[in-house]
Amino acid sequence: MMDIGKMLRLFSILGLLTPLPGYPESPPGHHSAPSPARLQLTPDLAQLLTQEMAAIQKGMQTLLPVIVSGDWKTVADIAEQIQHSYLMQQQLTAAQRETLQHALPPAFRELDQSFHRFAGRLAHAARQQDAEVVEFYFYKLTDTCVACHTRFATHRFPGLVTGRSQTEHAH
Repeated sequence: MMDIGKMLRLFSILGLLTPLPGYPESPPGHHSAPSPARLQLTPDLAQLLTQEMAAIQKGMQTLLPVIVSGDWKTVADIAEQIQHSYLMQQQLTAAQRETLQHALPPAFRELDQSFHRFAGRLAHAARQQDAEVVEFYFYKLTDTCVACHTRFATHRFPGLVTGRSQTEHAH
């Protein structure tokens, strides 16, 4: 069972999940955020991406209660499902795969790869019943979600728009 100190650390980590000015590919000390970009996907690929994001969201929402209860098998199972939820690994036609390869910017693919790698590491830490490492990789997953949404999905998540004053949002 996770002690109260570890639970408090996990909740404080979650409280720190504000968009950072830099991204994983930014050099240390680099504080200017890239301009948000909108992915240009065909309707069928956009639907597949939306389905993948919904599945990931459900998994992420399920993780917190099972992490804080020390249900390591469930944590590992969910993390593995997230790890293997690659859009690129779905049943795509050759044409869809080619379109997707050109439609997804390298920065998106890098964030996506990092996210799935962190999910695998979370699963491994859960199998080892290492609460501290589990907490760390849950944070890394959440941080990567925020970084990706800040960079590529501010049209869906306007609260993640950075670098603008509140008055610029008035219409």
